[in-house]
Amino acid sequence: MSGCRRLLQLQQKRHASSDYGQFHVKNLKFVRTPAPKPIPTETPAFGTVSTDHMLEIDYKNGAWQTPVIRPVEDLRLHPLSKVLHYCPTIFEGLKAFRGVDNEIRMFRTERNMARMVTSAKRAALPDFCPLQLEHMIEDLVRKDQEWIPSGEGTSLYIRPLLMGVDPSLGVTRSTEAKLLVICCPVGPYYASGWKPIKLYANPAHIRAAPGGVGAFKMGCNYAPTIDVTDGAAQYGAQQCLWLWGDKQRITETGTSNLFLFWKNSNDDVELITPPTSGGLILPGVTRESILTLAKEWGEFLVTERYPTMKEVKEAAAEGRILEFFGAGTAAVVAPCEQIVYVENPNEPPVLIDIPERKDGKPLYRRLYETITGIQNGKIDRPEWVRIVN
Repeated sequence: MSGCRRLLQLQQKRHASSDYGQFHVKNLKFVRTPAPKPIPTETPAFGTVSTDHMLEIDYKNGAWQTPVIRPVEDLRLHPLSKVLHYCPTIFEGLKAFRGVDNEIRMFRTERNMARMVTSAKRAALPDFCPLQLEHMIEDLVRKDQEWIPSGEGTSLYIRPLLMGVDPSLGVTRSTEAKLLVICCPVGPYYASGWKPIKLYANPAHIRAAPGGVGAFKMGCNYAPTIDVTDGAAQYGAQQCLWLWGDKQRITETGTSNLFLFWKNSNDDVELITPPTSGGLILPGVTRESILTLAKEWGEFLVTERYPTMKEVKEAAAEGRILEFFGAGTAAVVAPCEQIVYVENPNEPPVLIDIPERKDGKPLYRRLYETITGIQNGKIDRPEWVRIVN
C-alpha cells in the first residue's frame, strides 16, 4: 500500500469521526439519463463535450447531502451565490485511460484528492473525505466508460470542482457548497507530432506571490493569466513563463510546472524544477511523477530550486541548456523551443533559443513514453494506477 493511500485512509478515519455530516459511497444514488447523447466519432476540442452523467453533492445545514450521479444539465444558482462574486471555487484535473488490454485505468487519483482537500481548506470551503470522493469518481467513470476513447494518447478528462453557493454578499466562509464532477473525452495532445512551444517571459506580470494561493488549485489563480497569455501571442508565444521577484526566479510555464535540463556551471548534467516549499507553484501530480522517475533512474542530478532568467540566458549563450519543458495533466510534457524575454521594457525582447537535441532521445520524450506507458498499461506500475472497470 502506498504512503499516500495510507494517508488517505487515515484522513478517512478522521473524517468519519468528525462532528459534521460526511458523504459516503454506500449512499451514492444513480439517476440514468433518459436520453443518452451520441458519442462523438471524432475527438472534440478539449473540454467542449461532456459525457451523459455527472456527480453532484450539496453541502447545507452543516452537512453533506446525499450524493447522486445524474444526467448532465445546466445549474441553477441564486444571483447572490458567493461563487459569482468572490470566487470561492477550487477544482482538479485528472484522467481515465483505456489501456492496450482494454482495462480502464486511473492515474494517481489519490494525489489529486489529497490536493483538493488542501485547496478546499485554503478557500474556506467544506471539508470532505478524499477517499470517498475517489470511490465515487471511479463509479462515475464506470457508468460512462463507453465514452473513454481507445486511440493512442486519448483519455477521459475528469474535472471535480467545489464552489461556495450560499446566497449572501458577506465576505465570509461558505455555509452552502456544491461539489460536481464532470467528464469529457479528449484526444491526443500531440495529434500531429511534437510541436515545441514558445514562451513569453515578462517580469512585469506575476502569477503568484509568497503567502498567496499559488500553491492551490483555485479558480482565482487562472482568470488573471488569460489576458497576459493572449498578449503573448503578438510575440508568437503560446504560453507565459511566469517570473517572480527581483532575481526573476522562474516559477511556472503557462498552467504547468516547468523543468530545466542542462549542464550546470560545474558541467554536471542536472534536472531542475522549482520547489513546492515556497508556496509559489502548484504541487503537480505529473511533476511529482517526473521527479520520482528521474531519481530512480539515477543518471543525472535532480534538484528542486528556482532557476533564474539570468542563469537561463547565460546557459543558453554557452550552449549548456539541453531541454526546457513544462509538465502537467493535459500534455504530460510540453517542450519549449524559444523564450521571448522582456529583459528591458524599453527595448525589443531578447530571444533565447532552446536547440533541439541531436544526441539521442530527449529526456522529455522518455518521460512522456514512460508515464503514458504506465497510464495505458504498457508499463506495469500498480502503485500508480487503479483499474476501475
